[in-house]
Amino acid sequence: MKLNNLNGGLLLLCLAISSVVLGQQMTVEERAVRSLDSAFWDVYNNCNVQAMKKYVTDDLEFYHDKGGPMKGLGPFLETAQRNLCSDDNFRLRREAVEGTVQYFPMKNDGTIYGAILSGQHLFYILQKGKSPRPDGLARFTHLWLLTESGWKMSRVISYDHQPAPYANRRTEIKLPKKTLAEHVGNYQAPGVGKCTVTQSNGLLALTIGDKTYELHPESKNLFFQTDRDLTFEFVGNKMIVRENGDVVEEATRSK
Repeated sequence: MKLNNLNGGLLLLCLAISSVVLGQQMTVEERAVRSLDSAFWDVYNNCNVQAMKKYVTDDLEFYHDKGGPMKGLGPFLETAQRNLCSDDNFRLRREAVEGTVQYFPMKNDGTIYGAILSGQHLFYILQKGKSPRPDGLARFTHLWLLTESGWKMSRVISYDHQPAPYANRRTEIKLPKKTLAEHVGNYQAPGVGKCTVTQSNGLLALTIGDKTYELHPESKNLFFQTDRDLTFEFVGNKMIVRENGDVVEEATRSK
């Protein structure tokens, strides 16, 4: 009796595993759509505007929650050439967020006529001499249609744009109050105007208007924020602010 129960349990386990494996297998249509979608964004990332044509329909519609709608293949290619590929020192790279892209077949009386890919994508700014910088995170929906000349992307929706998630890789240290006090004072900056630096719970607190930001020490003179790539370097009576390594503000302490 125990052996039969064991065999039955193993059978059920095998069936469950087989069901999961089968569920993970892609159909021919899904494999084709995913492959073509990746190929389109590959030529997009490489600014091969002419190559984009073979992946999309002539009546392509592109909807962006910040940049508005765009209808027709011509306007799309012109915009891509102008905004993405006109400056050799600046490029955008689009990457789908791994694990978020879902496939949904579209059918008419049981026959597939299209498919939707939906997920999240990240955009990176590429500038010569600098490391790629995450610029934004958004959701996307792509409608692919099965046409006489094969699968073509017909509608693109990019929405829910927000800042790219930031992963802080800096190490915080502890500084004595005497060292922190060296940076305390009122500062004047060209961009933000008057700002104040005070001590707060072993950190520095930067107040601009009605907002206060915690500055975490990485060294005696270098501080950072944990939710953005912002650093604050104190040099003499100056506070130099950098974002993604670039100087964005320089404040002078009042005497």
